[in-house]
Amino acid sequence: MEIQKTAEVANNPETEDTIESTKQNQHEEEVEHCDEEDELRSMLLSDIRDLPLTPPSATQVNFVSYFITDFTKPGHDQYIYRHANGLCVIGLAPTHVAFKDEGGITNIDFNVGKSDRSVLKVSGKRKKNAMRSESNTALCKVSTAKDSYIVRCCVKGSLLEVNERLINQPQLLNSSADREGYIAIIMPRPADWTKNKESLITLEEYKQKKELSL
Repeated sequence: MEIQKTAEVANNPETEDTIESTKQNQHEEEVEHCDEEDELRSMLLSDIRDLPLTPPSATQVNFVSYFITDFTKPGHDQYIYRHANGLCVIGLAPTHVAFKDEGGITNIDFNVGKSDRSVLKVSGKRKKNAMRSESNTALCKVSTAKDSYIVRCCVKGSLLEVNERLINQPQLLNSSADREGYIAIIMPRPADWTKNKESLITLEEYKQKKELSL
């Protein structure tokens, strides 16, 4: 069979050209396919040299971090972590003056203003019973062995919940204020958020202002 094929090629040079052309095309397709695989692999797999030393936290992945410093009083620094759905998580920034007191925060009281924020019970899609708050509305009072400090909402919106866990575990404010030690969740209206955002600073601006390396 091979002898017959060789004979055909010898008698018909065009056949040989066709075979060579087909081989060349196949080779080019294989090279192109390999290039596409390499390109796809480079897109899907990061260069290990480009990876951060520590993986990003859930907060960094799911929220945009904003801060407000010296809010109503010097040293009253707070964070606002905003989720894509508009929800804002409110808490104490690492540079809050309360953390500078010896022993840190020892107590938190949600019974401020005219009502106890910890008895707030919101229900349904319409967030029934949610308390409307202004940016300077008192959220709670945190105490140290030395002094006490009022923590405020920072953004205008509906107060959906406070972190009741802090009542029995105020030490969470000292150990993980940006995670389990968050203070409240607020949902601002889009127009209110746009206005509030003007008074906030980004994480990078906060680090520069406070000369931090978080």
